[in-house]
Amino acid sequence: MFDLRPVGYVIGLLVACLGVTMLAPLVADLIAGNGHWPAFLESAIITTFTGGLVALSCQNGVKEGLTIQQTFLLTTGVWLTLPLFGALPFIFGATEARFIDAFFEAMSGLTTTGATVFAGLDALPDGLLLWRGILQWLGGIGIIVVAMVFLPELRVGGMQIFRSEGFDTFGKILPRATEISSRISVIYIGITLMCGIAYMTTGVGALDAIVHAMTTVSTGGFSTFDASFGAMPPAAEYVAALFMIAAALPFVRYVQLISGAPEALWKDSQIKTFLTIIVVLAGALSVWLFISVGGSEIAFRKALFNTVSILTGTGYASADYMQWGSFPVMVFFLMGLIGGCAGSTSCSIKVFRYQLLFASIRAQVRKIHSPHGLFEPRYQGRAVSEDVLSSVMSFFMLFIVTLGVTAVALGLTGLDFITSVSGASAALANIGPGLGDIIGPAGNYGALNDAAKWILAIAMLIGRLELMAVFAILTVAFWRG
Repeated sequence: MFDLRPVGYVIGLLVACLGVTMLAPLVADLIAGNGHWPAFLESAIITTFTGGLVALSCQNGVKEGLTIQQTFLLTTGVWLTLPLFGALPFIFGATEARFIDAFFEAMSGLTTTGATVFAGLDALPDGLLLWRGILQWLGGIGIIVVAMVFLPELRVGGMQIFRSEGFDTFGKILPRATEISSRISVIYIGITLMCGIAYMTTGVGALDAIVHAMTTVSTGGFSTFDASFGAMPPAAEYVAALFMIAAALPFVRYVQLISGAPEALWKDSQIKTFLTIIVVLAGALSVWLFISVGGSEIAFRKALFNTVSILTGTGYASADYMQWGSFPVMVFFLMGLIGGCAGSTSCSIKVFRYQLLFASIRAQVRKIHSPHGLFEPRYQGRAVSEDVLSSVMSFFMLFIVTLGVTAVALGLTGLDFITSVSGASAALANIGPGLGDIIGPAGNYGALNDAAKWILAIAMLIGRLELMAVFAILTVAFWRG
């Protein structure tokens, strides 16, 4: 019989921890003296009590390890349960949001998508602004742990190539997964602190700097302003670009860096490819803007910032790039489907999967030219197994199919073609802003109908957990396990 108690125990503990974190925005509202703190007190009591009760009731079923079915269910269950409780401050607080809007916002936060249904962010209480940042910050560090510990073991989407016992560590033996997670947590906190300080040096206020540091390092994209970075100092765009890039690199490389193996960073082909993509795309858009708009520094800054923001899936905007012309819009749509590096807070398909795809294509082409030759795809100088290649190809196919089905489903709710396709892409790739007048960089998702919001919320969850981790539990074979 399938034992749900170990899964319930972990989820209960995480829900209780989420309730404790609600005390931070409560304190923020108390300091601001705006009278909105009771919403967080009520939410914290409900969340902490419910999570603790579930954990206690499931404690007698805790074992040393989880089965493969329990691990799949836990991975999906956490990202489905936490938004339910993370939505409470939006329901009880100043927004007085309906459940679907509150759930959409919380899911967007914890999956670090950055799509928002709220307007008038500039006037929201400090606590709610901080809570949106906390949700994304927790989601960012959570997905790193999932990507480093769970997905490689679950053999999801080719992630098994990053299993510590088989991945090239440049002569260094990585510590166990739990130790990696703890070290990554320290690094994650350190980068967030540095980002917040850097924002403040540009003239950004303390609360705005803290929230934007959280949403930058998590590559989430929630802002404290409706205009996003359009309301921030120009220098802040350079700070954001730098830390978005840092957050989109594999955090395990930072572990190796502080462990005395700096060559891990510059020898990683995934990092080199990712940085090359940024240089090429930002350079091309800079030239385009310089020719069409003028102003070399402004053109470079806007091109760099928005390129990095969309490529990493952060979703900040410092300008309405829908007004830049058809070429930039097409580039932004396509770059959103690339993403950052595996083992980072970034989203989408990820650079390493494209590298493996092209390596496989190159090997097949060489076989056609030389039928009797032995050619095999290689990654970082190592041969790639058929198991990994099959997993990657399956991921690409499933991503395309899911994207198409989501877009059609959105179209059936009455949305236009551009909104449906770009919305499906923005949710599944966890980018945030879509294209068009409604959900583009100058809009938000508040005007969408409820059915569309539910579809997009589900797509965010599926995309954040690399698709297969969610779809696996929907099969009959999984429950027969």
